[in-house]
Amino acid sequence: MLNILVICTGNSCRSIIGEAVFNHLGQGRISAYSAGSHPKGRINPEALDLLQRHDINTTGLTSKSWDSLSTHAFNIVITVCDRAQQESCPSYLSKAIKIHWPTLEPSHVAGGDKERHAAFEATYKIFAQRIEHLLALSLDPINPETLSALSAIE
Repeated sequence: MLNILVICTGNSCRSIIGEAVFNHLGQGRISAYSAGSHPKGRINPEALDLLQRHDINTTGLTSKSWDSLSTHAFNIVITVCDRAQQESCPSYLSKAIKIHWPTLEPSHVAGGDKERHAAFEATYKIFAQRIEHLLALSLDPINPETLSALSAIE
């Protein structure tokens, strides 16, 4: 089983969506977590609504610091925001393969409910497509270049 950590600075929206979609689609093959370098301590309600619309379990999702996962061993660390990509990861993540999947922050989209709803759906779709492609790969051994190339899927 692969252990995957999805990182975004605030761990309130994109990384939470990534964690939940990874666990939903990768049942039995992946154990995903999310964390942030400066977590907000709360999950964006629109992110939870999105996951529930797609029948994805939200039980146990929390906004947390990457320091809280220091006892876990991760195979892959995925940053989803540019700020998190530029930060130095804690030393316990040094052996993990690090990749960057830049993803739109849907909660920052201007406009009304319709525009924000569309932005959250687009973020979900990107994660689902990338994760489905990842699950279709032979991951023994893990090829970092192939995983990084998945960031081009939109």
